[in-house]
Amino acid sequence: MKVLIADDHALIRQGMAYALLDKGVASAIVEAEDKESVLRQLESETGIDIVLLDLFMPGTHEFDLLCELCDRYPELSVIVVSAAEEPHFMRKSIDFGAAGFIPKSSSMDIMLSAIHLVRSGGIYIPPDMMQSQKPTATEHDFYQDEDAGQSSISDNDIVEAAQALTNRQRQVLVLLARGMSNKEIARELSVSEHTVKIHVTAILRLFRASNRTEVVVKARNAKILKDM
Repeated sequence: MKVLIADDHALIRQGMAYALLDKGVASAIVEAEDKESVLRQLESETGIDIVLLDLFMPGTHEFDLLCELCDRYPELSVIVVSAAEEPHFMRKSIDFGAAGFIPKSSSMDIMLSAIHLVRSGGIYIPPDMMQSQKPTATEHDFYQDEDAGQSSISDNDIVEAAQALTNRQRQVLVLLARGMSNKEIARELSVSEHTVKIHVTAILRLFRASNRTEVVVKARNAKILKDM
């Protein structure tokens, strides 16, 4: 796996690069220190699988580079690695297409676990950041963590939540229930894998689910899949 590390601090880039190579997570590392070099590396380097992106590098303004990368390279997994740990930045990053959000205060083990999760088709959000937010009636907080316990929600709540799904999200849910990966769903629906990730994120949020399996279990228990 080839990883592009985009951060304006050389020590951070070198530390992450060492960890990824030492643990065998990455086979090759590409580095960039500002917006211009990020775009240049993506144009000149082939086979980049993941970008570890600092939001606040020279030449960037808040989420503009994240949005540009997600629009121009929909098959690329972009994980935000940021010192800004407020839930606002995490939420915005995911809304704009990031496949994960890793606070810079996290350990290397957490970073590696997050990358593994993203590579398997999940979206990583740190549990501590989500626990500081209470879910509203219209938008439920969520995080992707393979060891997370299931959140409490009744079958009636699931039925109500399903009413808020768009037609496309309903299609994605049915295909999730068939055990399809994001790539397979994208091929089936003739959309980008990035678009599928956005729909899966929305479903997780509505169902208060921590992973794809939990979504399907909750949908089946509430007997909503038979109506789709």
